[in-house]
Amino acid sequence: MAFTISSSPHDRAPLDTATLMRRVCYCLIPGILAQCWFFGWGSLIQILLAVLTAYGAEALVLALRGRPLRQLKDNSALLTALLIGIALPSLAPWWLVVIGTAFAIIVAKQLYGGIGQNLFNPAMVAYVLLLVSFPLHMTSWLPPLELQLYPVTFADSLSAIFTGFTLDGFSPHQLRELADGTTMATPLDTLKTGFTQGHTGGEILSSPVFGGLAGIGWQWVNLAYLAGGLMLLRLKLISWPIPVAILGSLLLFSLLGFLVAPDGTASPMMHLLSGATMIGAFFIATDPVSASTTFRGRLIYGVLIGLLIYLIRTFGGYPDAVAFAVLLANITVPMIDALTKPTTYGAAR
Repeated sequence: MAFTISSSPHDRAPLDTATLMRRVCYCLIPGILAQCWFFGWGSLIQILLAVLTAYGAEALVLALRGRPLRQLKDNSALLTALLIGIALPSLAPWWLVVIGTAFAIIVAKQLYGGIGQNLFNPAMVAYVLLLVSFPLHMTSWLPPLELQLYPVTFADSLSAIFTGFTLDGFSPHQLRELADGTTMATPLDTLKTGFTQGHTGGEILSSPVFGGLAGIGWQWVNLAYLAGGLMLLRLKLISWPIPVAILGSLLLFSLLGFLVAPDGTASPMMHLLSGATMIGAFFIATDPVSASTTFRGRLIYGVLIGLLIYLIRTFGGYPDAVAFAVLLANITVPMIDALTKPTTYGAAR
């Protein structure tokens, strides 16, 4: 019997990598459905473009490296594509998702040696690249369906993504206008802009984008990804320390900040149920390759991400900070693992 030594990700359950990745993709489905329901068919089109690009880029690199194409069956490219597709605005131009996905697979993953060798989460590397390079396109989210002045069909979404205009000639910028003539922004972006302009929390929350817990549409999308995250825990595909540490620390820091300056910071509920909080806590930060591997290390890693999310959202220049927080925490993983390495049984302390 041959003894094979391989790199991470390792899983204690009797699952191969392909099955593990596929089940994680299944757990994304509730959030994807909610996102399509509130923001239109464009999200599904972005996902399909990302999947095609991911498999094409991975096949090309494997061929150039002389590796067998059967590695495409491990479903890691599929998961990366899904995470990139849902991170982009639904009507972002087609070339945006192609650039981001190709960069994630070729540079952030394969350049480091392929699955198990990457230092950073490939999907988040791609997201930050696109956000820094094309900030206007990356922040052009449509209003939720109930606030849309011009409802967008599947054909309109397809046309807008590939030509820049719907079948009726509306641009994505025009589609972002609300019934009162204001231009739609995400709840976190609206808060960030309002606080910068000196408005109070009460004045900002009068915007039509807010409603219920943390913004129309966004709160339900986050709750759907929370349901998918709980499925991950139930199936033991991830362990609890990282998501619990992220959400707990973000709740704590945002609560303290809100108690100190209620008119100048977002509420804890806004931090938890808006932006990419839930998908970041359950599907991104828990990446077994780039996350900490020790129990105490995972708790520290999660708390660090929660703190960075709060600090960047509150004092930084970007309204949603999940990608930056995860990448910055990825840098610290070797040190965290080294400091929290369990003592060998019987070794002198």
